[in-house]
Amino acid sequence: MIPPLKPGARLLEVSGPRIETEHLILRPWCASDIAPNAAMLSDPGTARFIAADGKPVTTEIAGWRNAAVISGHWALHGFGMFAVEEKSSGSYIGRVGPWCPPGWPGFEVGWGIAREFRGKGYAVEAASASIDWVFDSFEIDEIMHCIESTNTPSQGVARSLGARKEREIDLFGKPADAWITSRAAWTRRN
Repeated sequence: MIPPLKPGARLLEVSGPRIETEHLILRPWCASDIAPNAAMLSDPGTARFIAADGKPVTTEIAGWRNAAVISGHWALHGFGMFAVEEKSSGSYIGRVGPWCPPGWPGFEVGWGIAREFRGKGYAVEAASASIDWVFDSFEIDEIMHCIESTNTPSQGVARSLGARKEREIDLFGKPADAWITSRAAWTRRN
């Protein structure tokens, strides 16, 4: 538990871009995102593809660590995966956005949407907004999407984004496919 602050004391305030789409808000992380992110990762089908070890999150501290790594990417690099909120309900629905920690095979825009919010087009909507933001913010010609070959739903998202499967990669001991969204193709598409 975090103790109350003394009068006049200040803590670090994390700020960052806030992107609104038709149905979603993409924003920096806050403490209230930890529990729903951990709940999302407690689902074995979701954790299989987006948890670092591929295993469901089963403890409060593991959920906190996962959120701390993602929000820490913002603090260390000035960008990272956005917490994604459904406008109509205000619910945390997942995380989507740029990701490039040390040793990662490329500059990625990735996505993870909680099971109960899938099938609404939210992954494509949030990833599209993230890709726009990345190409507007960085001098980069390609964005990678690391997708395991058995993750057909994410492959569908990549196809909807106009990404192309380019090559197979080793993602820390797990085989995956590198899907690529190029700036040139994205600009022509939009």
